[in-house]
This record gives sequence, C-alpha cells and structure tokens, in this order.
Amino acid sequence: MSSTEPRRTALDALHRSLGATMTDFAGWDMPLRYGSERDEHNAVRTKAGLFDLSHMGEITVFGPAAAALLDHALVGNISGVKSGRARYTMICGEDGGILDDLIVYRLGDTEYLVVANASNAQVVLDALVERSAGFDAEVRDDRDAYALLAVQGPESAGILASLTDADVAGLKYYAGLPGTVAGVPALVARTGYTGEDGFELFVKPAHAVELWQALTEAGEAAGLVPCGLSCRDTLRLEAGMPLYGNELSPSSRPSTPVSAGW
Repeated sequence: MSSTEPRRTALDALHRSLGATMTDFAGWDMPLRYGSERDEHNAVRTKAGLFDLSHMGEITVFGPAAAALLDHALVGNISGVKSGRARYTMICGEDGGILDDLIVYRLGDTEYLVVANASNAQVVLDALVERSAGFDAEVRDDRDAYALLAVQGPESAGILASLTDADVAGLKYYAGLPGTVAGVPALVARTGYTGEDGFELFVKPAHAVELWQALTEAGEAAGLVPCGLSCRDTLRLEAGMPLYGNELSPSSRPSTPVSAGW
C-alpha cells in the first residue's frame, strides 16, 4: 500500500456493499453517505442511526501515576473522574492553543482510554508521550486495537438493550462499562456526537462486521439506518458541538478553551 493511499476500517467492504459514497477523511477512506444526508440526519433525530467511527484515535494511559499524568497533560481535573465515567476535555500547546478536543474514559483506578480526533491522533499521542516524562505511567498507541461503532438516536437504547447484558437503561450519560453486545466483548459507552441519546461501542476490529450486522438486524423494526460522516457533521452542528479544524483550532479563534467557552 502506498503512503498516500487512505487507510480502510474493518467495515470497508460492508460499506461498499451498501452503496456508500466514500471519501478521504484524515487519511481514512470513510463513508460520507449511503443515500440522502437529510434522510440519515432525520433518522438519527427521530429513530436511530448506525455509524462507523473506527477512524478515531484511541490511546491508553495506564500505571500508578496515570491520573497525575493526565491532570498535567490535559485541561481539567481528570483524576476526579470516577471509574466507569468519561469526561470531555482538551489538550493544549504551551501557548494555550487547542491541539485537540478529547473524550477520556476512566477504565479503572490506574487505566484511562483517551479518544482523539483522527486528524490529530498522532499529535495527541506524541504530546502525551512527551509529557509522560517523570511520571510512573505508560502511554500506548491503541489505534489499531479498536473498531468503533455508534448507535445514535431516541431508539438506540432499546436496540442495544435487545443485544447486550450491560445495564443500558442504568448507564448514565458520559459513562462506560465492559459488556458483550451480540456476543461480542465491548466497552459500551453512553456518549456520542449527534446531540441525541446514543452509545459508542469499542470492539476488536475482527468483531466489527458481525456487530454491525447484529445491530442492523436488531434495529430494522425501529427504523435504524446506516449513516455517514456527512450527516454526523450536520447533526453535531445543529446540536452546537464543536469540530476541530472548524470551531476549534490552535491558532484562530476560538483557539483556547476559554475562548471556546469551555
């Protein structure tokens, strides 16, 4: 594979079989839409949509001083996040400019999962490694360890509940717990980027296709449809959620957490 050819997620062949329009996004070949962006957008607002977000960058931080490292490296009090919960945060440069916005999941007392935007994953990884000096903690690149599927919309909880042993109904917003979904081991998180109730499922890439198919079958009666990055952008914009490179950047306003209203 040439260095300029975009990367493909574990669901690439499935997207193409569904007739998806593909696009190069942050070095990944991703589904832009499957049909009408408006129909996909409205499905998420009224029923449910299924997204492949496997281009996102997962970084694991672990060790006795993992919490102290993240307090040092990121914006906000990350050590105050309880196990099983998550927090939206940012990582900044020395001048205060935003390098990326992140979600950090606390998986245990000494282990965290940092999820970066695809376009900034290497930047975030490099910054965390550099800032880990002097801390009894390790930073591990886990971008190839996960596929990430998202079920978003008012019907998402019911769809997921039919497939999992996890307590979906009791799972709070910005919380995550290990479980199985359609027999697939997963980190089940009540997070998303659409402004609707929804869930993000972190699984091994080898399980991505079977999980997508199981979710599609379980959600058929509820009106679940596959959704691409185009409607994800309109959904987050309508919900007032910032996108790095648009509403957030290191040099143009808003360029700092304060100017971004964080």
